[in-house]
Amino acid sequence: MKLEAVKRIGVAAAYKGAGVLLSRFGRVEQIREKGRNDLVTEADTGAERVVIETIRRAFPDHGILAEESGQDGGGADGPCWIIDPLDGTTNYAHRLGIFSISLAFSLEGEVQVGIVLDPFRGELFSAVCGRGACLNSRPVQVSNAARVAESLLVTGFPYNVGAVLDPVMTRFSNCLKAAQGMRRLGSAALDLCYVACGRFDGFWESYLKPWDTAAGVLILREAGGRATDFADHPYNGRQSLHLLATNGRIHQEMVSLLSAEESK
Repeated sequence: MKLEAVKRIGVAAAYKGAGVLLSRFGRVEQIREKGRNDLVTEADTGAERVVIETIRRAFPDHGILAEESGQDGGGADGPCWIIDPLDGTTNYAHRLGIFSISLAFSLEGEVQVGIVLDPFRGELFSAVCGRGACLNSRPVQVSNAARVAESLLVTGFPYNVGAVLDPVMTRFSNCLKAAQGMRRLGSAALDLCYVACGRFDGFWESYLKPWDTAAGVLILREAGGRATDFADHPYNGRQSLHLLATNGRIHQEMVSLLSAEESK
């Protein structure tokens, strides 16, 4: 399969979805709770619909795994698109312009193409497996930070944070004390891309879904970064509970910080 053609359709789908998000930004009328702290708006569903329609016109036999509509066709090893039409819904619903569209294409269970579009800033992050990562067609690489003490970190809190507050806050405290600075943006896909292009040096979060991470993890790895769980096992978006993504140079130090509470 020609991955550049796949990427081209994915980029076109992302921009069409972005058109929906931008047209409704600041004018959301319907906000529904899927769970505590887990929102969905008509912009999520509208963007997802046009993204899927664009992909289906080009690849009618491809499977779809989308955040709002779930699984549609495609076996475990067949061609499949993994779609988050609006990563950062809470930001979007509060008229905060930090959100993204994330599309990944997998084949034989491995992500081959990753696309993350920031509609508000016009930034398109993309990667094809084995061919590097780009921001608006320009190659990007992870940072050179060698110690957490000189690193800017970013994290996110899971939707069920109240049920796992103690370990979440222990990890947050460990990293906050060790790092140069800490941020919390609210879009895991952008967090991963910002590590990929060197804006952040490390990112961690728990209980993410495949559509949150599939594209961003490929972009990070193609930019020279590492993605594992907190125990330094390879990250698998369908199985791993925890994600640690870094420039590689601070990875072992971050593993120690995130696993410190496990030994207490």
